[in-house]
Amino acid sequence: MFLSVFDMFKVGIGPSSSHTIGPMVAACRFLDDLRASPFTPHGLRASLHGSLAFTGVGHATDRAVILGLAGFNLDTYDADKAEKALADISAEKFVEPADLGKLAFDPKADLIFDYGPALPGHANGLILMATDAQGDVILQETYYSIGGGFVLTEAELNAGKDSDDGAPVPYPFKSAAEMLEMCAASGKSIAELKRANELSRISHGELEQGLSRIWEVMRACMDRGLERSGILPGGLGVKRRAADIHASLLAERGQNLTAPHTINDWISVYAMAVNEENAAGGQVVTAPTNGAAGVVPATIRYWLDHVPGATERRVGEFLMAAAAIGGLVKFNASISGAECGCQAEVGSASAMAAAGLAAVLGGTPEQIENAAEIALEHHLGMTCDPVKGLVQVPCIERNGLGAIKAVSAASLALRGDGKHFVPLDAAIETMRQTGEDMSEKYKETALGGLAVNIPNC
Repeated sequence: MFLSVFDMFKVGIGPSSSHTIGPMVAACRFLDDLRASPFTPHGLRASLHGSLAFTGVGHATDRAVILGLAGFNLDTYDADKAEKALADISAEKFVEPADLGKLAFDPKADLIFDYGPALPGHANGLILMATDAQGDVILQETYYSIGGGFVLTEAELNAGKDSDDGAPVPYPFKSAAEMLEMCAASGKSIAELKRANELSRISHGELEQGLSRIWEVMRACMDRGLERSGILPGGLGVKRRAADIHASLLAERGQNLTAPHTINDWISVYAMAVNEENAAGGQVVTAPTNGAAGVVPATIRYWLDHVPGATERRVGEFLMAAAAIGGLVKFNASISGAECGCQAEVGSASAMAAAGLAAVLGGTPEQIENAAEIALEHHLGMTCDPVKGLVQVPCIERNGLGAIKAVSAASLALRGDGKHFVPLDAAIETMRQTGEDMSEKYKETALGGLAVNIPNC
């Protein structure tokens, strides 16, 4: 089993990896298939199903599909051009992707929110269609956005392609137990196992450049969030708070008046800054999802700015250890809120961050595995209940608490020798079973929990 660090950490746009990034990727893939087909299309249609329908507007799924069908992609995304394109498409009722000419597409008529039962493969399903001049479908594909920006066609999902099928890697661990056995046998750390696997596919320079890019985007996103104020879009009237909190924390520095627990406010504000940017549709890094994008960078920032001896030269090590844990969670359970609730998003992110922090603080493989287990165990059962379908309440604060738990989990694990009662593999399997048993109301449909108990929402 191999999931690259660049699968777990992907540069994208907010507010959701599964509901924004995934649908845009699916639309781009459909256009590629259409270009390669013998058909001459006249128009396009799309239908959203399951969680993509129920929380699609709040998560900007409609915008992502429209822009994807218009030829926008994540690599070259320009927010200003996107806004103009959306206005033009709404008025003119056509899209014009490269090499396909003008294709009829009326967002009000051709983008359907299907609130019936979800498609059989996954809670996040969408069907994309190309039509001829008579309106008959000439090409159709079903896609599933399975979390973290990962997208599979129906055929790929049925074939079990939710994992790498490339050349073998030197350390193909599929469980935490296998990972620890390989560490013991090789004398390598978890991050070193992960690095060896990456270097079997790409060069050292590509790996280092990619890791630097991930942290660069994470930090830039956080810095923007720490500076910007105003009201977040979507209609809830949620005020950005990170900038004001950050300013007050800076003002208190050096006054010897703050309590030790104020460090939690620093950790929280770093995470909130990222998730406020995500909620505003800014550039973020999936870690492993957009909804949980603040936990890992906040934990890294805490380490760099508040822990003596920390250095940016080791951020790559942090990301490698974190990605190893994230890969195990994704392979054996899920990182999708629509599939397993928020335990799969913030819970997974907290486990990843705990592992990364324990690694750079000198933890053994056993202590790192213990840190991840502690963090995940204490998110088990957490529901995904976004108010009004927006990635704002409770998501923004939840990332702050996820980062705090990550730091606490790493600290507790480092106080021990790595021996503990609940293995990480058991916690991951418990998360999977809990998600399977969880009511659909609590899995990113905005049909239960806080989403229905907040007045006037």
